[in-house]
Amino acid sequence: MFNPMDLHAVADGSGVPLAVLLKRELCNQRVEKPDILSGEANKSKKGEDFTLLVPKCRRTPAEGAGDSAGDDDTISVFAIFDGHNGPAAAIYTRENLTNNVLAAIPPNLTSEEWTAALPRALVAGFVKTDKDFQTKAARSGTTVTFVIIDGWVVTVASVGDSRCILESAEGSVYSLSADHRLDANEEEVERVTASGGEVGRINIAGGAGIGPLRCWPGGLCLSRSIGDTDVGEFIVPVPHVKQVKLSNAGGRLVIASDGVWDALSFQEALNYTRGLPAEAAANRIVKEAVSSKGLKDDTTCIVVDILPPEKLSPPIKKHGKGGIIALFRRRPSDELSEEQTDNGCFEPDVVEELYEEGSAMLAQRLNMNYPAGNMFKLHDCAVCQLEMKPGEGVSVHGNMPKHSRVDPWGGPFLCSSCQAKKVAMEGKLHSTSSQSTVQLVPK
Repeated sequence: MFNPMDLHAVADGSGVPLAVLLKRELCNQRVEKPDILSGEANKSKKGEDFTLLVPKCRRTPAEGAGDSAGDDDTISVFAIFDGHNGPAAAIYTRENLTNNVLAAIPPNLTSEEWTAALPRALVAGFVKTDKDFQTKAARSGTTVTFVIIDGWVVTVASVGDSRCILESAEGSVYSLSADHRLDANEEEVERVTASGGEVGRINIAGGAGIGPLRCWPGGLCLSRSIGDTDVGEFIVPVPHVKQVKLSNAGGRLVIASDGVWDALSFQEALNYTRGLPAEAAANRIVKEAVSSKGLKDDTTCIVVDILPPEKLSPPIKKHGKGGIIALFRRRPSDELSEEQTDNGCFEPDVVEELYEEGSAMLAQRLNMNYPAGNMFKLHDCAVCQLEMKPGEGVSVHGNMPKHSRVDPWGGPFLCSSCQAKKVAMEGKLHSTSSQSTVQLVPK
């Protein structure tokens, strides 16, 4: 039996209006999963962009992929992998990342526990994929923007400069990914230099620095990627993760490589898609990006519509509904249609932020403090899921200062190879023997 008093504590702490929570509870049995419609488009210059579109993906790794699964057992996965220095890293990541993420989530979880476990699993999956790819002796790398849709919850993990934006049904625009270009991220510049890397522009014959900021050795313009084994370990695969819950009015996602975003602003891209279904919208964005700047890079876009069941066309949104909302605020829409009001189960257009973290430190990312935190197997490696005997693992907190409040004898634990990866990413294995031969202008 529903008791309204049960919702007071939640409402007091969440900032979501009590009326919205009441309507959710009353409509809970009637609210269905959204319809997911998607489309993609690409113009190739180097042949290094790859996409992944899986509208129905099992929650368990691929060994059972051939079995039938009901809608409640599936999620939707969409991703862009923008490779550089060859396609090997992008192809490998496309083929392995999803399984590595899903394998890091314990079985038999409730829906709420699964949602809470996903951000940590994304970190583990990204790091494991990068670590495994290093054994292939290939020097390419890739950006990754990886989107999982579970009902009305959207979770985005990203490394590099491909981006994902959300336009809610009411027309507000939210950035769901981070930009890890050194030119755009001062915090990442500080992290790279503190870990032993050099950051600067190329200096030709003693003149002023030219081109974007790069880190050396390697000359990469990004601070995070998967692959890039010829670059220092300070170029980390630890993703920025953002998780939000849409109202059941839905919304539209635009996921695109930098070939799009170097030519179009977020708002320009969305303006070009007004009234178009997902496939046509993706094609229009790529066409306009190429028309604006020319085909200077692989230019790839995925558009995903998250729609109320059986509403198979995107809503017509108002133009000029304010700027990009980087920090979420929970707010009702200015108006609801008569249809939405009459059916009784549409709520005000509220986008709730459930989780956001961008730290590159594994100790912070793998030690999430949430009610389901004790469900991870105590003696399995938190990154690669290797089963270890008691005493074999190394705590992710083992190298933290003595004044830290974290118990260094407590988990999560890492196997020896994942611990070595963690130490290398933090710069503790930086070797001064690798020096760049390119003269730099310091930042």
